[in-house]
Amino acid sequence: MSPIETLFTTFGFAWNMLLQVWWLLLPIVLFLIFRDLWVFYLKLQYLQKFTWTLLEVSVPREILRTPKAMEQVFAAVNGIDPTITLTEKWWKGLIVDWISFEMVGIARSVHFFIRVPTKYRNLIEAAIYAQYPGAEIKESPDDYLNILPENLPNQTYDLFGLNLKLSKEEPYPIRTYPYFEDIEEERRLDPLAAITEVMSRLREGEVVLIQLLVRPTVRNLKEEAKKIIEEMMGKKKIGADVEGAMASIISVTPGQRDVVKGIEEKLSKILLEANLRFIYVDHRANFTRSNASAIAGAFQQFNTRNMNGLKPLKKTLTIAKWPFFKQQRLFLKKRRLWNAYKKRWFADDRARVNAWSRGFLVNTEELATLYHFPASVVAAPRLERIEAKKGTPPANLPLG
Repeated sequence: MSPIETLFTTFGFAWNMLLQVWWLLLPIVLFLIFRDLWVFYLKLQYLQKFTWTLLEVSVPREILRTPKAMEQVFAAVNGIDPTITLTEKWWKGLIVDWISFEMVGIARSVHFFIRVPTKYRNLIEAAIYAQYPGAEIKESPDDYLNILPENLPNQTYDLFGLNLKLSKEEPYPIRTYPYFEDIEEERRLDPLAAITEVMSRLREGEVVLIQLLVRPTVRNLKEEAKKIIEEMMGKKKIGADVEGAMASIISVTPGQRDVVKGIEEKLSKILLEANLRFIYVDHRANFTRSNASAIAGAFQQFNTRNMNGLKPLKKTLTIAKWPFFKQQRLFLKKRRLWNAYKKRWFADDRARVNAWSRGFLVNTEELATLYHFPASVVAAPRLERIEAKKGTPPANLPLG
């Protein structure tokens, strides 16, 4: 029997089987479709009732705090309860609340925004003031995205963007801010300096948007970390927990010891779920990917060869390789990414309210590396700062 005859025979047999059992399969398929639509409807209703507050944060020009201060702000996010019961999920549509930390470059200026559920506003403001006493936090009456058209891309504007994800398994840490620091301030490097420098030199009409969505999680990485370390040690068991694994390692290289130490340090701090998104917008007539490439390249400084790093999530990258309907597919990818940013969805690649999709786990140190208020060593000329911090009037000031 030839291969073609075999193929047709197999197909015919499968078709006959389907005709015999379709009445059993159809209810199951319909149930699964109904279940997904029902959950989607509930979550959509939940999100529509949500109230958000957009805060803009400005810090004094002479700020001597390192990114470590921002760790405490992200630790405050862990105060949001991540547990959801089955009743809350299937009948109320509840999802884990999240907060959006945003860095925006708009034609010669750099701004820091935080979009927070209104019920958590005091939580975030208190955390920021505790670490940055001279900061100024003000509620933005309008979304800064209103300076751009409702839908992008269009005939006037084009965009380039992507979501970022971890390049290796989650227990591996990315390069964090302690690597960039030195005892002497003159030799201290801010991890965000390369990004803010590009943002501060944007032309009129250019916009750079970076969005870091963060929420608490009930997941942990101990089992995954344990498996990685055991494989590194040649399947040697390290016990029930990851802590103390360093003491068990004898016949490994110094590089492997560094990896194990990095994993241990990552798991020693609070873990949060994150989603990182980047978009560059400009007029079509002037559109160039040079600034977009500079920003995307700046994220490579957080990568290490023996541990972890950040890389594009390919299904969100606004390029189309295959020739079939290339322009149409590219347009849809860009529109999906723009809608996801505008709505602050936790989704990674869908144009619907898929805010319950899964991100990646990082700890507070990694988050503080990716988003913090730049120190005074950052010389970006158009970084929005407070020239002088506000003070209270003297106690003996005459009032009349």
